[in-house]
Amino acid sequence: MSPSESPSESPSQPARRAEIVPTGLDYVASMESTDVVSIDPSYDLWIEGQPAEPTTNRYFPTINPATEETLSRVAEGGSKDIERAFRAARKAYEGPWGKMPGAERAKYLYRIARMLQERSREFAVLETLDGGKPIRESRDIDLPLAAAHFFYHAGWADKLEYAFPGLDTAPVGVVGQVIPWNFPMLMIAWKVAPALATGNTVVLKPAETTPLSALAFARLTAEAGLPPGVLNIVTGDGATGAGVVGHPDVDKVAFTGSTGVGKQIQRRLAGTGKRLTLELGGKAPHIIFDDAPLDQAIEGIINGIFFNQGHVCCAGSRLLVQESIFGDLMDKLRLRLTHLRVGDPLDKNTDVGAINSRAQLERITDLVDIGVAEGAEMYQPPCVLPDRGFWFAPTLFTGVSQSHRIAQEEIFGPVLSIMTFRTPAEAVEKANNTPYGLSAGVWTTKGARILWMADRLAAGVIWANTYNKFDPASPFGGYQESGFGREGGRHGLLAYLRGGS
Repeated sequence: MSPSESPSESPSQPARRAEIVPTGLDYVASMESTDVVSIDPSYDLWIEGQPAEPTTNRYFPTINPATEETLSRVAEGGSKDIERAFRAARKAYEGPWGKMPGAERAKYLYRIARMLQERSREFAVLETLDGGKPIRESRDIDLPLAAAHFFYHAGWADKLEYAFPGLDTAPVGVVGQVIPWNFPMLMIAWKVAPALATGNTVVLKPAETTPLSALAFARLTAEAGLPPGVLNIVTGDGATGAGVVGHPDVDKVAFTGSTGVGKQIQRRLAGTGKRLTLELGGKAPHIIFDDAPLDQAIEGIINGIFFNQGHVCCAGSRLLVQESIFGDLMDKLRLRLTHLRVGDPLDKNTDVGAINSRAQLERITDLVDIGVAEGAEMYQPPCVLPDRGFWFAPTLFTGVSQSHRIAQEEIFGPVLSIMTFRTPAEAVEKANNTPYGLSAGVWTTKGARILWMADRLAAGVIWANTYNKFDPASPFGGYQESGFGREGGRHGLLAYLRGGS
């Protein structure tokens, strides 16, 4: 692990400060070049196939969370801008796009997918600069998956009547979409690809802290020849997002983000007859049985909680370990943490990058402080974090009870709460003791036990002997306070069709 410093500077929390410990391994930095990316000093909105100056005349900075340096200034859209975007989307829907045969729409999606592949390095670097995630993840996971979603949905564009026989496969109309900051490009693909494949037009609002991927993607779609107005992007803060989801001309809303905001959207749209899908937060259980291959399980645990700095709605943030192997697993897990490298996201050796924003870092720090105050035992590997930027050391908590806030609330950071269980029934009871229901993971060599657990876990996605595996053909979504609706797969198309549920 690269030397780093615990993020707490408070003298009242000496345990949060870490010492430098030689690891015996010196890594030579392997930096990804940023020459492939050209970032403009400022960006306007994207309406009807071209940049559009905001009527508000306001711009906000988007920064690199690893350095706190301003990357660019981005337009803040207001109510008049949102109105312009919806007019453009409605015009395109009632014009060329809505009337276009599925086979013709597919050509545009295929073209976008190929262009994303060709420019994947550029987009990966942009994702890392604007969001703080390690370049290895942007390069090897986010961009390949984003292109794969466009390829997959392009294949469905002319086959909807075969996918849903007897169903009205006409498009819903104009879709308002609001996406989060943890996977900017991948969330664009999850939302935009099925909407366009089914013949809808889109007004998209990207996250305030990571707007650059969406704006670069808008230019890519223009180069791909996408008709004007099919994709419109209105950047801004939460008020802009509220304007998009509450616009009277929106036919369907798709939102990915926090449970609190999702509840507000659901209340606002209740009784309007407008379509809504919500992909919200999670507090996923990651369950390790005594017959699990421990070394493989350790890697699954690391991937489950420290992938993308824990900025993952389906992160395995609650580890449930069978009591008989708790000691052995903890020894291996603590040792594994000492080899995680925290640092510059552009370094290809980096495992854990920067926290996305100062606000998110403060939330993580507050909840960790609460965990310590409530009596849980915290472990952080020795490290010193960079002087600038937003950083948090990988963190484990043992001695956690079900009533602890760190076991109930979504931290959305590199923090793992660890508990034990004795029997499969107890594991299920503890796993389901949460208001969420997005995902879960089970590690055991017994196939029958995996099926028994999967049948009883209240989660939309369950991984067996792996974690955080995604595929465009596999639907993703949750239950309870993790939202409703599915994204990806054949199921993900339904919300964008008139005959869908």
